[in-house]
Amino acid sequence: MFFGEKILEYKEEILKDLDELIRIKSVSASDKESASDALKWILSKAESMGFVTKNIQGVAGHAEYGEGEGLAAVLAHVDVVPAGEGWSTEPYELTEKDGRLYGRGIVDDKGPAIVALYCLKALKDNGIVPNRRIRVIFGAGEEIGMNDMETYFESEEMPDMAFTPDSEYGICNCEKGILQIEISSENNEGMYLKRFHAGSAVNAVPSSADAFVDREFNAAGRASHGSTPELGVNAAANLIKTLADIYGYPSLGNLCEFLGKEIGSETDGKTLEIACEDEQSGKLTVNLGKIDIDENISHAFLDIRYPVTADFTEILKKIGEKAAPYLLKVGVYNHEMPLQVSEDMPLIDLLKKSYKTVTGEEAKIYSTGGGTYARTLRNRGVAFGPVFEGDTSNIHDVDESMNKENFFRHAQICLEAMYGFAEMK
Repeated sequence: MFFGEKILEYKEEILKDLDELIRIKSVSASDKESASDALKWILSKAESMGFVTKNIQGVAGHAEYGEGEGLAAVLAHVDVVPAGEGWSTEPYELTEKDGRLYGRGIVDDKGPAIVALYCLKALKDNGIVPNRRIRVIFGAGEEIGMNDMETYFESEEMPDMAFTPDSEYGICNCEKGILQIEISSENNEGMYLKRFHAGSAVNAVPSSADAFVDREFNAAGRASHGSTPELGVNAAANLIKTLADIYGYPSLGNLCEFLGKEIGSETDGKTLEIACEDEQSGKLTVNLGKIDIDENISHAFLDIRYPVTADFTEILKKIGEKAAPYLLKVGVYNHEMPLQVSEDMPLIDLLKKSYKTVTGEEAKIYSTGGGTYARTLRNRGVAFGPVFEGDTSNIHDVDESMNKENFFRHAQICLEAMYGFAEMK
């Protein structure tokens, strides 16, 4: 028996608490108070387990076990993206169906947050005296730019080593830069478009869009995470094309004309002339995440994931040059620098051993276009789990879910890694 198996003793408690947490509609993009409520809930749960807890301004906090100068941590978030429409289950409750667990946040990231807390409890309950303090750090603003961790680390110390279970297995040591751009127009002369709305989160492909010219128009697509826009179908891009075919671009205004001509359904930035790639992290991606146009506002948001060797200033400059003829303003909505952690770190070896102990397989080292808390750790942490290869989780899409057996396999790996934190000299 390996230590990680001890987490299975808490199966029922984990699922019960996860259901309670999922029922809190902590959509940070629209309801920061509910996201803060989810943080308060999980910190209260940690306190009831006997852990020292701390709440930082309602946006982040931690549960801590152990003593000493060293600090290791697991970072997870309790805020989620909007549920969207078309679920086969109730999105804001935990549902078990056909061997899978469903619910908004089951994978991203409420499930891993509850698991990490119970891993801390397993260490405590089994009398493990760690060689350093171990924290589970919870955030309530990961889905809206990760400023929650910026606030947290203004007053709290940086861990010596850490991981965030907010990606896939094996070990993600490289994350593309994230450049989110707002493009706006104040010149709607000659525009017959009265309304256009698509998307509720910049970092997701919009699954629906609606507009009104002289009648109502609607378009459907398929959502996916903003880091993999090629896996979705962008309803906003489809609706712009439909309207342009009927009315012509001048009738839709400068913003829609720019979006339709310079981006369209492309996800690689080719027409924008920003397409690039590198060996470490792969190709640049572009996602048209949100559009809001009415009599008062006219703006859109792009989510760009760029390779670790690319220069974001050149990307921004090129988009500005492309937008200028359309009389559009281009501004940075959010920017997160890329991450690249050395494979020689002792942390990487610890995580490799944890993964192999539980699965019997070697953990691959990979890069992602996704953005996780790892990039807030100053090259002291990586993303590690919880999704296994071949298990389609529908993160940021309807029917977010995870195979139940894989969910608890992740729990065993997480505990094994945290036990490694406790034992490492």
